[in-house]
Amino acid sequence: MEFTSAQDDAAQYAYAHQLDHTIGELMAPSKGILAADESQSTIAKRFTAVGLDPSEENRRRYRQMLLSTPELSSCISGVILFDETLRQRADDGRTFVELLVANGIVPGIKVDHGATPLAGAPGERITEGLDGLRERLAEYRSLGARFTKWRGVIEIGGTRPSSYCLRANAEALVRFASLSQEAGLVPIVEPEILMDGDHTIERAAEVAEITFGMLFRALRAGRVVLEHMLLKPSMVLPGAQAASKADVATVARTTVQVLRRSVPAAVPGVVFLSGGQSPQAATAHLNAMNTMPGSRPWPLGFSFARALQEPALDIWRGAAHNVADGQSAFLHRARCNGAARDGRYSTSMEQTDDASRHDQ
Repeated sequence: MEFTSAQDDAAQYAYAHQLDHTIGELMAPSKGILAADESQSTIAKRFTAVGLDPSEENRRRYRQMLLSTPELSSCISGVILFDETLRQRADDGRTFVELLVANGIVPGIKVDHGATPLAGAPGERITEGLDGLRERLAEYRSLGARFTKWRGVIEIGGTRPSSYCLRANAEALVRFASLSQEAGLVPIVEPEILMDGDHTIERAAEVAEITFGMLFRALRAGRVVLEHMLLKPSMVLPGAQAASKADVATVARTTVQVLRRSVPAAVPGVVFLSGGQSPQAATAHLNAMNTMPGSRPWPLGFSFARALQEPALDIWRGAAHNVADGQSAFLHRARCNGAARDGRYSTSMEQTDDASRHDQ
């Protein structure tokens, strides 16, 4: 058996210091990551739901509203962009990457090509995008990206997930993470366990432990430096159609227990996805985890998409005169989650915001 030391692992990458620096910025206290990396098909569904044409210009204007929000860097440390967004420009001519950097926010990029049916495993999916990834990573780095994200999709139901599906997705995540570190980019490894289904929270916890255990065995075997990556997992929740729901304390306790059992202390940060929760529920769950007694070797943060953006989109709806109100709603959600990142959130923050809106 071949053994390597932690020093040997870090030395194999020329960008070790830069990766450390990026992680330090992304995991800064009171801050989290905005996932603004929706594919064109996903954002089209969200635009259509509010009666907005999903044109390229409207997508640009929407991202501009979010990324130009005043004081955003007080609670957002990084933004995951989509390929299209990475190349777009604000009205003042600056690229969105330049806009973020000027405001002290770290730009990142989603690099997978989405999930497709996994051959030989009916009802299960594998994420594609490894072909040509090394060359794309080099280009993304030249365009200013400093971290990357890849999402694997795990579904619960019947005999799912199969070991074959978990292994296939773990191997793809390992390849992605290894290539990202080689390119000097911090990989955010996202094994998303979907809420779809009627499974219990106990079943979700069992699947999460198995998924994370297999993933980290594969990451070690693939020589991914754990200190130079972030984990983006789902919170442990019962299925959306489950007969029995779980309260905030149960979700927090179960999620942290699963992480303690399966995520190595070497990982420098865990940034949760919101995964179909309401904005308020995602914030409450994050806050509860950060106020639990007991040790947590990794800081627990957020990398939310819809749970940050949904109120802003509902207000904006493409109208220029709604930009300021949309930004205010977006900043409020970001601040609530920044407080939850440190265990300082309370529902009174929501009530105060509602009252201020009525006064305007």
